[in-house]
Amino acid sequence: MQSLTKQVELPVTAEEAFDWHERSGALDRLIPPWESVEVLERGLGIRDGSVVKLAQRIGPLRLKWIARHHGYRYGKCFHDTQIQGPFARWEHLHAFSSSGETAATLTDQIEYEIPGGLLGRVFGGNLIRRKLDAMFDYRHHTTTDDLTAHKRYQATGKLHVAVTGASGLVGSTLVPLLTTGGHRVTKLVRREAREGELSWNPQDDFDAAPLDGLHAVIHLAGENIAASRWTTKVKDKIRASRVVATRKVCEGLARMQSPPQCLVCASAIGIYGDRGDEVLTEASEVGQGFLSEVGQQWEAATQPARDAGIRVVNLRFGVILSPRGGALAKMLLPFRFGAGGRVGSGKQYWSWISIDDAAGAIYHALMTNSLAGPVNVVAPQPVTNLEFTISLGRILNRPTIAPLPAFAARLALGEMANDLLLASCRVLPHQLIASDYQFRQPTLEAALRHILGRPATV
Repeated sequence: MQSLTKQVELPVTAEEAFDWHERSGALDRLIPPWESVEVLERGLGIRDGSVVKLAQRIGPLRLKWIARHHGYRYGKCFHDTQIQGPFARWEHLHAFSSSGETAATLTDQIEYEIPGGLLGRVFGGNLIRRKLDAMFDYRHHTTTDDLTAHKRYQATGKLHVAVTGASGLVGSTLVPLLTTGGHRVTKLVRREAREGELSWNPQDDFDAAPLDGLHAVIHLAGENIAASRWTTKVKDKIRASRVVATRKVCEGLARMQSPPQCLVCASAIGIYGDRGDEVLTEASEVGQGFLSEVGQQWEAATQPARDAGIRVVNLRFGVILSPRGGALAKMLLPFRFGAGGRVGSGKQYWSWISIDDAAGAIYHALMTNSLAGPVNVVAPQPVTNLEFTISLGRILNRPTIAPLPAFAARLALGEMANDLLLASCRVLPHQLIASDYQFRQPTLEAALRHILGRPATV
């Protein structure tokens, strides 16, 4: 039998920390993004008798993990015990204790047994321990950062928010962030609606009447711009998914009897075009090219909401970093095999943002009444493609000696290569900084280590 104990100091009372764990979305926030885990059944939260079922992929294997909660004592503790899963035995105590008037200590105490007896411990013991250390470090950082954010915005109260694109890369991170803060989220979905959802068709007139009286709308839906080569048909689809859909949403909100106070709408730094070493802020002129044209039309499509008196924030996202999707997810496999390298000259700037800060910036825009208009959602330290390549290789402990020449990128991807890989966009988040947004991972090294579970060695 082996044991592991991890503690973290939290900036809230024990009861507030316990409430966070009990709310919808906590399980999603605690699953590390580098793990391929699917939630099959959520049960009834952390109450006694609740059963959680997960499926985890490890290479070609798909393992089911079933755990039952017990020992529930509000504000004090709860347990989960493995019924079926990868361990021969797993018992996990989550304990909360006060460490001041507005502070608490969370203690995770795990007792586990590796399958395979002595051989399992000899050949897998150190690996399992490193994975558990990385997982609980991630969980504790995420819990602390989430509670800090919720505490900062608590004076605004609990909101009712509608979200499009809730199942996408950013939306699937944002929704649990909001619900663990006690906010109510209605997902706008393109399939048949379930409880807590509302169906919509992005190309049809948007009937927002069922949402009358809600506080805000977060509009993230849009076609994946990197899913396939940019033919005329694909470009028309990308444009329509952003421009037409956004205009339909905003016209629907404007028709509401009690429209929301705020609309937070996605946009992208592609609006600035290819600008070399020029430092770009929200006050900079827009650029040229397909993505710039789409961005300009996308932001203009929110005008009906502005005309209705709704505070509109256009969030210009940079390259969003997550191993679950987007550019980083596509880069990981070749980099892990030592086949990564700079793209083109490597001198082009990639303005990036971690997935947690992407969601955090949306939350900040939602809760900060002084923000309106364009807001750059990028980290305060943009890097060149070469700097990005070197950092990722160092963190993965792999060489980066396989460059992708510009002509090869263009041959493989066509016009998309120019706009997504070879264009240089050196963007700074002036509005976020001016409104005192607190970045969770302001440096590339911190962001990559956090989302890939690669803590710095001492």
